[in-house]
Amino acid sequence: MNQHREIIGVVLAGGRATRMGGKDKGLQILNGKPLWQHVADKLADQVSEMAISANRHINVYQQSGYPVYHDSLADFPGPLAGMLSVMQQSQGEWFLFCSCDTPFIPSCLIGRLIEQRGDAPAVWVHDGERDHPTIALVHNSLIQGLQDYLTSGERRVMVFMRRAGGHSVDFSDLKSAFVNVNTTEDLQMMQEKQ
Repeated sequence: MNQHREIIGVVLAGGRATRMGGKDKGLQILNGKPLWQHVADKLADQVSEMAISANRHINVYQQSGYPVYHDSLADFPGPLAGMLSVMQQSQGEWFLFCSCDTPFIPSCLIGRLIEQRGDAPAVWVHDGERDHPTIALVHNSLIQGLQDYLTSGERRVMVFMRRAGGHSVDFSDLKSAFVNVNTTEDLQMMQEKQ
């Protein structure tokens, strides 16, 4: 258990979930468990500590026993704001971020990201078709650059990650592990498949 010390696993559950009618996506139930919990359970065995980034229903997330951090910037400015807030408020050096809408992430996630990181301060998942920049291993040396980027009004995750010297890691052999739950219909389809 906890293969990699000194890495904080973070479930990103702080978005508006506009495609899900504004419901708190992380709290939507899949196979009897909230989406965020599926992600946390998969991450917990791969990291030394866990945390949650959330902006609503903080008390519900706190019942997990994990630290819960909300955005330091107002108006839901996106996943980068959640990443920044967690990195600013916790003592970790490395952070493994994972969006709450990817309940099937693989158990080899952190191992492969570390193995193929090289000297990059950030690496993220590429599933063979598209990038998943909110499933990423990020070093705390990017805090200041990220703060400046967000303060300038920028929000695009991929742009920041590339500017910071990051690169993607190939997970094309595990493409189905990174399926997103974006809508209520997606959620219903996944319930039926399980």
